[in-house]
Amino acid sequence: MTTGTTIPNFLASQLRRICGDGHVLTDPDVRAPFETDWTRRFHGRSAAVVRPGNAQAVSEVVAACAGAGVAVVPQGGNTGLVGGSVPALASGAQAAVIVSTRRLTGIKPVDPLSGQITVQAGVTLATVQASAKAAGWLYGVDLAARDSATIGGTVATNAGGTNVIAYGMTRANLTGIEAVLPDGTVISHLQGLLKDNTGYDLTSLLCGSEGTLGIITAVRLRLHRPHAPTTVALIGVSNFGQALELMAAARAGAAPVIAAEVIDAAGIELVCAVTDVPQPLTTHPPLVVLLELADGGDGQGLAFISDDLDMAVATDVATKQRLWAYRERQSEAYASLGVIHKFDLSIPLANLAQCADGLRQLVSTFSSVTHFGMFGHIADGNMHIEIAGPARDDRDVDHAVLAYATSFGGSISAEHGIGRAKADELHLCRSAAEIGAMRAIKDAWDPRGLMHPGVLFAQT
Repeated sequence: MTTGTTIPNFLASQLRRICGDGHVLTDPDVRAPFETDWTRRFHGRSAAVVRPGNAQAVSEVVAACAGAGVAVVPQGGNTGLVGGSVPALASGAQAAVIVSTRRLTGIKPVDPLSGQITVQAGVTLATVQASAKAAGWLYGVDLAARDSATIGGTVATNAGGTNVIAYGMTRANLTGIEAVLPDGTVISHLQGLLKDNTGYDLTSLLCGSEGTLGIITAVRLRLHRPHAPTTVALIGVSNFGQALELMAAARAGAAPVIAAEVIDAAGIELVCAVTDVPQPLTTHPPLVVLLELADGGDGQGLAFISDDLDMAVATDVATKQRLWAYRERQSEAYASLGVIHKFDLSIPLANLAQCADGLRQLVSTFSSVTHFGMFGHIADGNMHIEIAGPARDDRDVDHAVLAYATSFGGSISAEHGIGRAKADELHLCRSAAEIGAMRAIKDAWDPRGLMHPGVLFAQT
């Protein structure tokens, strides 16, 4: 194992030969943006950043690093929120080479017979969405970071987003994968067969593995036929119980629910302050539910909503985007407060209201907290907690929030992964036997521990 922040000269020469001089970055100032994640809370030190241009180059880079005993950190758009895309910072940590997939931007035409598309890992989510739309299809995964998040990163973390209620998580939209394993071996299974019972499902295994088993270089994605035109509504409610009742009523209606979100008053106020937009509702309610229904775009899908609720409705594209901005600009707004402690919790719907109220009370007991907010995907029980005030490396509030969520049968990660941020808490929602089984897979694929060390599993 090589430690420190430099790599052997022979390895540097190999990497330049493989990728070209301009795609091996060793200057500290040039490396810096690759070494800090989007939250600014997690950062590390790399020995170099390399940008291979195809799967063969990725294979050669990984094999060269393995031969030199140098760790590899896979990185896509670096939009993650749990330190899962950057190296370790600790003194004495393994020397690491960040392998950026941003140059892997190949995309094939949509296959109209299967309704699938094959894309390389560095293609952005927005580009996939646009390609699918141009061909008369829809890619079901969507999230606010669509313009910078790469497909490889969304697959590596099994990203969720706003449309899970309609189309499922990324894994449900994945039919094939190509990846480079820790020794440089390339595995490729991109046929996209819906029926293929020929052994272990390596595609599903690599999805959500957070780069600990290999580097995803290409994927084949399942597309969907576009839904009917939609209506978007922001509805004021007094508590999470009422929000859940509204969501359940929407799901019981005739119009398919494309998204069901919730935002608390703190988040709405912050977006208004940061982006200089007006309050969306006149009553300034404690919570706002956002519903998007595929009702044909005439608003008739909202007939179940009581007239006494404060509500804003949009059927045209521009107004729908304006209403969605109150939800999609939450992370941006909280980032204006400094380094934020972010939590991505999944709570059983039956326990969500009680857990949400309890979390607010719990966090209020920490004197270091200056701002607390909550928003998320109420249809699938995924709540995002934003906390400002505690120091970047203060873990007390982190431990308390994660432990509290799991006491309600929840998960410490709904869609962002474990990364480095929550590796020490994995045991809160996975048994020793489960962690042991996962470690056995990791050890079998990566016996030297060179692929993304410190992510997912606590280092021992």
